[in-house]
Amino acid sequence: MPVIESYENGTPSWVDLSTTDPDGAKDFYHALFGWEFTDEPAGEQGIYTMARLGGNSAAGMMRQAPEQAAMGIPPLWNTYITSYDIEDTLGKVEGAGGSVMVPTIDVMEAGRMAVIVDPTGAVVALWEPKAHIGCEVVNEPGALVWNELMTSEISVAKSFYEQVFGWSTESADMPDGGVYTMFQLGDQPIAGVMAPPEAGIPPAWGVIFSVADCGAALETVTENGGTVLDGPIDIGVGTLGIVMDPQGTVFQLMQAADEV
Repeated sequence: MPVIESYENGTPSWVDLSTTDPDGAKDFYHALFGWEFTDEPAGEQGIYTMARLGGNSAAGMMRQAPEQAAMGIPPLWNTYITSYDIEDTLGKVEGAGGSVMVPTIDVMEAGRMAVIVDPTGAVVALWEPKAHIGCEVVNEPGALVWNELMTSEISVAKSFYEQVFGWSTESADMPDGGVYTMFQLGDQPIAGVMAPPEAGIPPAWGVIFSVADCGAALETVTENGGTVLDGPIDIGVGTLGIVMDPQGTVFQLMQAADEV
């Protein structure tokens, strides 16, 4: 599998799991994706776990902060966007209608991070790489394949991400007659945005992982204590499954059309 060595500024580049049960999550994701794990000290944050696929970094994992659980925030997958100058990026956020949730934090020798909230209410993190560039493997079974913003205020989101990261958008027809909007950096599609399927779902960034066989992966989810929320779904470019891990984290699985 090809190894990623760098990301262009403004590209989604890393995901990590905030979970109530890291050990249980390790068992689940090892069974589903074949990930191997390395625990690393993270200062005041306790332990940060690196998930590796074929020896290359695929994702991260950490125990959810107690204050987040007390606020009713569920376990979730976080999306990070590469910024080679976090302070410059943060300087654009408020003017574009967003807010800064967590100012810049030094993550030892790995890099620097911050957390922002877009004007629709979706939370996303920034990553300024040093030793850690983000996912070293993507677009392979068991690795990240897509990041997707769900919000009912798509036009507001378009304006914000264009001002902060320079993203443009392009829309494509879906098999069900709907329209799907893609964020682009230059001419490269890098993420998606869509309205929630029903009212009451809060705005959020979600993650999609590649699988070789969506049907088999959905069976693995249920066999290991997870829940299949929907799928398999034919979306034209492939087959999609929406699932929840045993700790309550929702994410998606995607089998590309050329693997069907």
